[in-house]
Amino acid sequence: MFDIDRFIEDCRAAVAEDDSHKAVRDVTARAVSDPAALLQALGEPTEGSIQKLYHGDDLTVLNVIWPAEIVLRPHNHNHIWAVIGVYGGREDNIFWRRTGDRIEAAGASSLMVKDAEPLGKDIIHSVINPTTKLTAALHIYGGDFFNDGRSEWDPESLTERPFDFETSLRQFQEMNERYRNKAA
Repeated sequence: MFDIDRFIEDCRAAVAEDDSHKAVRDVTARAVSDPAALLQALGEPTEGSIQKLYHGDDLTVLNVIWPAEIVLRPHNHNHIWAVIGVYGGREDNIFWRRTGDRIEAAGASSLMVKDAEPLGKDIIHSVINPTTKLTAALHIYGGDFFNDGRSEWDPESLTERPFDFETSLRQFQEMNERYRNKAA
């Protein structure tokens, strides 16, 4: 059985032992190896959301439910590493690299159920849920994810600007509404 408090304690202990993503990746891999236990503990997702499970200077743990068919514009994580553990659906990432005052695509990966993958401190990525179902994933960040300093890139010009969290939340709401309308 998955225990969220124990998971957070294990992640915090892993960071205290090694401030890189390596030990947290192992903790996350163990957690997502039993998706049914995570669904039982966290509940069956019904709509896209970002649920804060733990937030501190040392670590941020989120339960991210990606709405169906969402495409989140390129962004970074304020120079902190991340570990993504998928326990439902699929999350595709496009990785970007800086080229002067713009970015260009540099690679991609698909995360499936039971995958736990690290993202380095300097990663710029966009996230896509290419399915018509919700995707559920634990997102663990090696610091304060909500601290100022994050950037996003305009999807048309690929130029950098300050990250707008409110716009991202509105995008979740719009995609949830679209999903509800399709189901009706």
